[in-house]
Amino acid sequence: MNSIFTGNTRRHFVKQASLALIGASSGSSLINAQDFLGKKQAAPEIVLGVQTYTYRNFDLEAALKKLKELGVTQAEFYQKHIPANSNPEQLKAILKLCNEYGVKPVAFGVQKFTKDHDANKKMFDFGKAVGLTAFSADPDPDSFDSLDKLCAEYKIAVAIHPHGPAGKGQLHRWYSAELIMAGVKDHHPLIGACLDTGHLIRSAQLGKNLDPATEVRTMGKRNFGMHLKDHDNKKNTDVVFGKGVLDVDSVLKALREVGFKGMISIEYEANPQDPSQDLKACIDIFNTAVKKIS
Repeated sequence: MNSIFTGNTRRHFVKQASLALIGASSGSSLINAQDFLGKKQAAPEIVLGVQTYTYRNFDLEAALKKLKELGVTQAEFYQKHIPANSNPEQLKAILKLCNEYGVKPVAFGVQKFTKDHDANKKMFDFGKAVGLTAFSADPDPDSFDSLDKLCAEYKIAVAIHPHGPAGKGQLHRWYSAELIMAGVKDHHPLIGACLDTGHLIRSAQLGKNLDPATEVRTMGKRNFGMHLKDHDNKKNTDVVFGKGVLDVDSVLKALREVGFKGMISIEYEANPQDPSQDLKACIDIFNTAVKKIS
């Protein structure tokens, strides 16, 4: 399968990118980015979405309303918005509400996994019921034998999420692609990473300068998602793309090089009272980056 960034689709890509930029400037939204990042292709490869933790101050329906206003059609949900302990009737109601607002759950996290196979299986049953393709995850190292079996059975990816500084002057146990790859290289090919560009940037606070594009290349085919964010380490806050140190162009180029197929989730942790305007600004930057690398 050809990448949407290359080959016969190049002219279509440039055309759609231009249309997206026009739409963004006229107050349109994320749906434009999806138009040329696979949504209207016969075989979608990359879709732009949102991690619903961005709207953590909102209940599910209010968050879905915000996502619809942005034009978001797919998302990574977190525990508040789709509780993993929901019973079948509750899940049915949740998915009905998501459908009413046109937002499809694609991923879920960040989820912890341990060596408890029965508990892990319950999470995968939940993932199957919701229709997930991936969990962003923080697995214990001794969970992989269990996860090997479950990834093979359910065909749902486990995408390890690096979390940068974890408190008390320590970095998260999976803070870099190098550490993640060392842990997963001998395990099922659906166990990999959901790199978080903001947390990779935050690692510099403890002396680890990690380039997000290089981290993408390190994971190669084991990239199963991404939390795309920028961060200002001096102010210790997320910022609109380009106002920190994130180079969106280089990240997209790296994803193209490794043949990434999946959802890039914008996650914005600043302004939780209503981050929509900042999200729209991030979308404009994203659209511009796609046009530049086309």
